[in-house]
Amino acid sequence: MSAANVRPARVAVKAVRPAGYGLVRAGRGSFLVHRRSALVATGLLLLLAAACVAYLCVGEKFVAPGEVVRILLGQSSPSAFVVEELREPRLVVALAVGAAFGIAGGLIQTVARNPLASPDIIGISQGAGAVTVAAMTFGLTSYTVLPYVSIAGGILAAALVYAFAWRGGLHAARFVLIGIGIAIALRSLITLFMTKGDYLVAQQAQIWMTGSLNGRGWDESAPIRWTLLLLLPAVLWAARAQRTVSLDDDTATALGARLGGVRLGLVAVGVVLASVATGVAGPVDFVALLAPQIARRMTRTAQIPLLCSALTGAVIVVVADLLGRRLFSPVELPVGVLTAAVGAPYLIWLIVRSRAVGGTS
Repeated sequence: MSAANVRPARVAVKAVRPAGYGLVRAGRGSFLVHRRSALVATGLLLLLAAACVAYLCVGEKFVAPGEVVRILLGQSSPSAFVVEELREPRLVVALAVGAAFGIAGGLIQTVARNPLASPDIIGISQGAGAVTVAAMTFGLTSYTVLPYVSIAGGILAAALVYAFAWRGGLHAARFVLIGIGIAIALRSLITLFMTKGDYLVAQQAQIWMTGSLNGRGWDESAPIRWTLLLLLPAVLWAARAQRTVSLDDDTATALGARLGGVRLGLVAVGVVLASVATGVAGPVDFVALLAPQIARRMTRTAQIPLLCSALTGAVIVVVADLLGRRLFSPVELPVGVLTAAVGAPYLIWLIVRSRAVGGTS
């Protein structure tokens, strides 16, 4: 047999798959899925569904879970007005606000590479709040318009933090410290606006500043629902771009990534989401801080998982608002009071832990 007639042996090539990932095929395409993240996301969805049913059942009038499900399926019921007109719109706002804060916190913590860098810690929520309160003092009190106004404040605050923190690169500690300083300055500005405004407006602004979903309906939920829908492609891009930012600068640059532009894009998406959520419900503190870190610890991933962060944020806000409505009934506590009660001890623990890690490094 001549050499020309010898066929090369077929060698089976097995694709190298990272540990912990599974291959999912969809039509002609396929993609890798982190198994633990998928399990966590499924568990969070089930928990969120249970929290939503409880949210719609519990109130001044208790509606049985079976009746709630029938109402949601379009069947007539004497309790349909309570569920569909009073509780469901507020639930939608809680879900959207929680998801927006969760994603925003995850993106900004990723860029800063610091778990303390959430929008409510580094001044973005305060910037949105300052512009919103200023608009209130000039007579603009519609919650269907205020979220769009608050975006300008959030972008301005983020631009200040970014500009002061940039020294040929973005240092995480400097970014957080400058953000905290700007947040304090903006809180003073908010207080100034409230003292200069009308008494009733100042009272409304004070309630809004604690983070509240009282009186929110379908009209008030429209800005954040539209923002989440329009930003969905950007969020999908951000979920992939996170991998580049998580690398060290030299490696990412060697791979051809334009780190400055990617970071700016991630921050922009996070700022818009946090600002709109703040405009709708006020600065609901600590959700953007807690949700990404809880999600990362549950999934045990190096990067912050945005889907799990959004689901965790939604669970936190829905459960906190449900407890706020019923714990001291008939008095309703603002949702921000409950999230602060949980988030403040976590922030103290995080700072103590950061100092301990820094001391041993």
